Amino acid sequence: MTDVNGTPQPYSAPQPGYSQPETGVNPGKTLGIVALVLAFPFNIVGTIIGIIALVQSRRAGFKNGPALAAIIVGAVIFLAWIVVIVLAVTLATTYGTELVQQCTDNPGGSIVISGQEVSCAEITGS
Repeated sequence: MTDVNGTPQPYSAPQPGYSQPETGVNPGKTLGIVALVLAFPFNIVGTIIGIIALVQSRRAGFKNGPALAAIIVGAVIFLAWIVVIVLAVTLATTYGTELVQQCTDNPGGSIVISGQEVSCAEITGS
């Protein structure tokens, strides 16, 4: 191999653990973009497809930013949904138990929920 002046250049072997891309095409690029788009509405699906795209790209010796972003976005949104669900169940259980307890203490009475009076018979079903 020579440079533009015709001077021979020494051959440099690839570093161990790193492979040179054989082609100029990143096999996981399109799949990574699809994964990123899907990571917002369907976070688990987007995360899985992002992992697949990242593996394909790395095997071919390429980096894949959209696939990595899809994995991160999908995982963060999934964890956020878990937190929201846990909080909703906790609040519903806490306030539901409190309402039932108030009606158990006063079965013929009524309680006020969000500014509206509700009879205990409607809450307890009796």
